[in-house]
Amino acid sequence: MLSDLVAGAIADASERRADRSFALVEAEALARPAALDAVAALAPTDRVKIIAEVKRASPSRGPLADISDPASLAVSYQTGGASAISVLTEQRRFLGSLADLVAVCEAVTVPVLRKDFIADPYQVFEARAAGADLVLLIVAALAQPQLVELHTLIRELGMTALVETHSAEEVERALDVGASVVGVNARDLSTFELDRDLFGTLAGSIPSGVIRIAESAVKDPDDVAHYRAAGADVVLVGEALVTDGDPVATLQRFLAHSHFRPDRPRAGRVSA
Repeated sequence: MLSDLVAGAIADASERRADRSFALVEAEALARPAALDAVAALAPTDRVKIIAEVKRASPSRGPLADISDPASLAVSYQTGGASAISVLTEQRRFLGSLADLVAVCEAVTVPVLRKDFIADPYQVFEARAAGADLVLLIVAALAQPQLVELHTLIRELGMTALVETHSAEEVERALDVGASVVGVNARDLSTFELDRDLFGTLAGSIPSGVIRIAESAVKDPDDVAHYRAAGADVVLVGEALVTDGDPVATLQRFLAHSHFRPDRPRAGRVSA
């Protein structure tokens, strides 16, 4: 599944590149105002923070919500207390688009994440040209030289990489490239199976100074509290918000369960 998603995303990027050249998109990216400081926005506090996601569909569940106005939804997330907004831009299985990303970036004042299957520098320049402040990099989808290249480019463009992992080996690879934001996805993107306890298993290997994000398997406030107890600084929430009739109320219920709980011990290693 992951290989198919990456291949599709690259094919779609190649089609866009035929219409809008690499040089044009690079120039647009370099002309953008400075990206927002996502590390500061997501930095640990006595409460867990939430990245709220604009998500129309998923490969595991199919269509989730008919989001006709992603900008309005993002504004409601910001009003409800989200520290950042995630926008799915993959078009085949998640039904997203770069147009969604542009609309959201223009509408909110919190950092915005481009969530897609990024494997080509062109996609990184697209993200910055659209206004993104963060870009998702999935370790399982990238060879280490690719991960280094893309992570370096994201930083050079003033953005922040959310480096997503699903195993101890992948956490180590993320740390080796100097990731300042590391996500642990409870969903295995090869099988799409969920393991809510995976974050707690891996969190202790993520050192002090690196922001720890728990992704997936969030259905109710107890899941947010579970991740906080396991040491999450941030929780990324998608389906639970878009499938609820009142996303602001749902977000605020989640935040009400985000108060301080003792973190699991962090590893002694200091991030690069």
